[in-house]
Amino acid sequence: MDDDQRKNHRNRTLKGGRIVTNDGHSTFDCTIRNLSDEGAKLAVTSIIGLPQRFLLALQDGRRFDCEMVWHTETEIGVKFLSS
Repeated sequence: MDDDQRKNHRNRTLKGGRIVTNDGHSTFDCTIRNLSDEGAKLAVTSIIGLPQRFLLALQDGRRFDCEMVWHTETEIGVKFLSS
């Protein structure tokens, strides 16, 4: 996604996280590459098996319900869903 299409600036970061699916029974490690109040860009080994919606758990304890809005083979753009 082009940076000009975003409403809010995303801060570059390099944080560890985990994509949690299947009611917590399946997890995928990821790296958070950039982050804003509304979404994030995640680096993953592969997008195979990842659902459209999932929980993103950051190593600092924060958790976000997410929806995938774009992807490549090894990166995912997500928006955070309001509770």
